[in-house]
Amino acid sequence: MRCFILSVLCTILLLGTISSAWPWPYGGLSGGSLDKRADPTETATAETSESTTDASTASKTSTGTTTGTNTDSNTDTKTGTATDSETTGTETGTKTGKSKTTATSSISINPAAAAGGVSMITPASVSTTYYKIGEDVTFVWNYTSLSVTPSAVNVVASCSLNAMKYTLSSNMTVKETGSVVWDTGKYQKSATIPLLTASYTLIVYDVDKDISDPASAGHLSSQNGGYVFGMYTPQPYTPLNEFKCATCSGALSETSRLAIKFTVGMAVITFASFTWFAGSAGVLAT
Repeated sequence: MRCFILSVLCTILLLGTISSAWPWPYGGLSGGSLDKRADPTETATAETSESTTDASTASKTSTGTTTGTNTDSNTDTKTGTATDSETTGTETGTKTGKSKTTATSSISINPAAAAGGVSMITPASVSTTYYKIGEDVTFVWNYTSLSVTPSAVNVVASCSLNAMKYTLSSNMTVKETGSVVWDTGKYQKSATIPLLTASYTLIVYDVDKDISDPASAGHLSSQNGGYVFGMYTPQPYTPLNEFKCATCSGALSETSRLAIKFTVGMAVITFASFTWFAGSAGVLAT
């Protein structure tokens, strides 16, 4: 009997444990297992508030205009209109401006082409011209075989006698026809190294290069087209009766005359001595 009662109690305890752990659809049978009855006033208020919010959102209209101007002279205009029933929008955009254009240029030069130089117009290059030191000297020239134009040029007159280079013009703008006037009188008055009676070479060269740079195809070269001219210092006037020609026979110095007289005298003495000796020895006897 006691065993039967224990079996019943164990069975009841097991069933209680299973029922408390079982996932009932309404949360169980006690306390919070029953849903709380909804307050009709609060539910109506919530539904009315939600309906009002949806209506205000649906009838809301937004309009925006944005205008911007940047430093590249571009003007952006953006106009947008949006009306929310669910999602409705219209967007209109206009963009005007100047596009940037970068121009690049390249020159193709044949490596076998001639180097650039100058061709004299004044004076003509067919002959050497001599200028008097103290007067203005004018040079006019054209550029030849020039594919690359220098930014500027220097113009000098080179004298080989004293290894000097006299600057006629510096940083001179390059034009189709170049010209320069050299005031030799003004230079000679204040010159520390005066002009000499000698031959000079006119040289026109690129300011970005050395005067001794080798010639290159299409580029201005100082080694191509140099013009040779002469310069001399004028002598004071000498009357004709006082003039002595250095290359004339009548302009021999006293020393030269004495030397000639001595030579002729020695020749006469030698001939006379040989004739006397030959006569005395009977060499000339017949």
